[in-house]
Amino acid sequence: MSQPNTYSFKNVLLETGFEYDQQEVIRTKTGLFCVEIENNKIKSVTPNNPNAKTIDAKGRLMLPAFRDMHIHIDKTLFGLPWKAVSQKRRTVKDMIAYEQKIIPELLKTSTARAEQLIAFIQSYGTHYVRTHFNIDPTSGLTSLEHLEKALENKKDSLGAELVAFPQHGVYYTQTAPLMKEAAKLKSVDFIGGLDPFNIDESIEKQMDFIVQLALDHHKGIDIHLHETGESGIKTIEFLINKALENPELQGKTFVSHAFALGHLSPAETEKIAEKLAAARVGIASSIPFRSTIMPIPALLKYGVKVLVGNDNVQDHWGTFGSGNMLQKANLAAELYGYSTEYHLSRMLKLATQDIVPLDDKGNQQWPKAGDTANMVLVDASCSAEAVSRVSPVQSLVHEGNIVF
Repeated sequence: MSQPNTYSFKNVLLETGFEYDQQEVIRTKTGLFCVEIENNKIKSVTPNNPNAKTIDAKGRLMLPAFRDMHIHIDKTLFGLPWKAVSQKRRTVKDMIAYEQKIIPELLKTSTARAEQLIAFIQSYGTHYVRTHFNIDPTSGLTSLEHLEKALENKKDSLGAELVAFPQHGVYYTQTAPLMKEAAKLKSVDFIGGLDPFNIDESIEKQMDFIVQLALDHHKGIDIHLHETGESGIKTIEFLINKALENPELQGKTFVSHAFALGHLSPAETEKIAEKLAAARVGIASSIPFRSTIMPIPALLKYGVKVLVGNDNVQDHWGTFGSGNMLQKANLAAELYGYSTEYHLSRMLKLATQDIVPLDDKGNQQWPKAGDTANMVLVDASCSAEAVSRVSPVQSLVHEGNIVF
């Protein structure tokens, strides 16, 4: 992708503050500006010059580009004919058996289809992903190798961090040796895990292995935990304790899904949220609209790092992932009753991983000179409208490169 080192946008709509009626935010103030890009950084934000010979943003709202922090780009059915989820496979072990049958065929075209999925999520403004990739005896390291090819082909328009994910268990199948190989690789950022009690029949055995692997190779941890009830909570508390014992893991340890948190009393939720925050252990969620409602507001209240992703866009596990991170923010706002101008604007951070144009008091904090040029232009008057209406993305810029 060939891009000029320096270019500018004119007629860029930016948020400048909140308008209040007594103490309630009733409107978001905006203005038109010029934004200059040099190399991969924002060089300047200046008063608008509608006559400048630059790229015309046409009054569209500029927002931080989106980040999908839980997705499986390596294992998609995207690019194949539509196929919904089967009712025949009800448990994780059912799915493992199914994957062992279909993975060899899927791997034949996985690089090309991964690139198709990347292009799809980019069309909705995503410029960065945390993608899990299968490590199991059926896939070996091939799933990773194919994913790396796709990411290399998209390196100018997408950033990524990778999680080695033992989808078939660490000990349920002979995956531990493969995990050790993957942990040595520079491209792997996180060590994953899966339902240690239900799949490997021991919380301690799987978690000890994962934690030690992360410590030995200076990686983060991001495990899938679908288990509810006692085993789910015990696994979360196990990781909390390990993070407290090993400060190197703090800020680098995450529990994906963590459905057990959705089955606690309010008092229990606040207690464990406080523990998660103290240990700097984060939660990654796809904001499920099912019987389990994740306590995202309580986690945010206590300062727990909350990541959001689509998880399954189109695969044999699920088909409700739209690929649209702005829609995820919209779903969260609807689910938790955030309908005011102020609260809708705060929900944008679920799509951008915490970067929002205005801070909680309405002070402008993005974009600023020196910020990396990761941005989208959307058809909306403000963040609140963009979240509420899931406004169309008209342009994406990744590290100064205009993707579209």
